[in-house]
Amino acid sequence: MIKQTIIPFGPQHPVLPEPLQLDLVLEDEKVVQAIPSIGYVHRGLETLVTRQEYQEFVYVAERICGICSFIHGMGYCQAVEEIMKVEVPARGVFLRTIWAELSRIHSHLLWLGLAADAFGFENLFMQAWRIRETILDIFEETTGGRVIFSVCKVGGARKDIQPDTLVRIGQTLEKMKKDVKSIEKVFLKDNSVRHRLAGIGILTNEEAHSLGAVGPVMRASGIKVDTRMLGYAAYPDAEFEIITETAGDCYARCAVRIHEIYQSIDIIRQLIPKTPDGPVDVKVIGAPQGESYMRLEQPRGEVLYYIKANGTRLLDRFRVRTPTFANIPPLVKMLKGCDFADVPNIILTIDPCISCTER
Repeated sequence: MIKQTIIPFGPQHPVLPEPLQLDLVLEDEKVVQAIPSIGYVHRGLETLVTRQEYQEFVYVAERICGICSFIHGMGYCQAVEEIMKVEVPARGVFLRTIWAELSRIHSHLLWLGLAADAFGFENLFMQAWRIRETILDIFEETTGGRVIFSVCKVGGARKDIQPDTLVRIGQTLEKMKKDVKSIEKVFLKDNSVRHRLAGIGILTNEEAHSLGAVGPVMRASGIKVDTRMLGYAAYPDAEFEIITETAGDCYARCAVRIHEIYQSIDIIRQLIPKTPDGPVDVKVIGAPQGESYMRLEQPRGEVLYYIKANGTRLLDRFRVRTPTFANIPPLVKMLKGCDFADVPNIILTIDPCISCTER
């Protein structure tokens, strides 16, 4: 009988920036079971909705996650606007969508760098983050921030982007494609990288569906679902296809994210000339009363927002189901049967955000 060993993996690990703890049950070098444990960075953000006025709570919602901050604020605002029947000016809607897609590019490039670091390509890590600086510079110019932007508000956007700046952003992104191409060759064609990713951490189409995977994790297993196709914000004004792979392994999840970078650049390219003139926000008065349920596509996958308002300036309830929370059961399935040395790579391919998960 092979002896089983239980090894605690995390919450602090040199490869993983997120405090996720897994108890790994090993037989020799094979993982036979992974038991997740979360709760190390619970901050109680949801309960703050009963203490902060609904107009100000958008700043708290943004801080659910630094990398996904803009879309968290956007989702909260859309939920409140639905309750209050607020019609956001078209220009504000387009600017929100452009910032959301810039956030997706920024997040995927950050993930590519962390993935390269995990399998030992320090130079590739630096190159991915060097390209990401282009996006952060755009954010700094248009919002004033590089991590938390605070340009989303109930009723629209707090800042406008001048037409010539929008054109220049489009030109910058087109030039950035060449840099992305240079690292794409390494991620998708280098034999040593393929050896570390291909055939590792497989999640089949049926498993992804039954376990409720979302985002690139789900699409890498061949499921064509993208919440942007629901037609919120300015996405109806852009033409794009859902990007999928069929292998369901670490390599496929990497490929989906790389191709989504090009997709986001193309969406922004389409939206810039269509962005209408006019105001970017409307004045919102009064207090919301009722319930709202909102679905958006974060870089990591579908995120759900629930809001319950009581007619005062303090809401009764704010609830978020983040994509990492949905992807933890699929992660446990991916880890079963893998080599112990592949655990960090597999965990990183779900792009974990534990601060999002625990809030």
